[in-house]
Amino acid sequence: MTITKDMTIGEVVRNHAKSVQILGEFGMGCLGCPSAQAETLEEAAMVHGIDVDKLLENLNKEA
Repeated sequence: MTITKDMTIGEVVRNHAKSVQILGEFGMGCLGCPSAQAETLEEAAMVHGIDVDKLLENLNKEA
């Protein structure tokens, strides 16, 4: 299953074990935040100043 920018962080973490490590490498250490359950990858990337396409590329290599 391809990870897309409109998926929530919670959804990605629940379905892809290695995503936690990758998200952390990109500086997204807020995986335990309540907002992470409803925030999309695109929204989180914007907040953290991360290139969402680069993030998706790395997540999908491991998915």
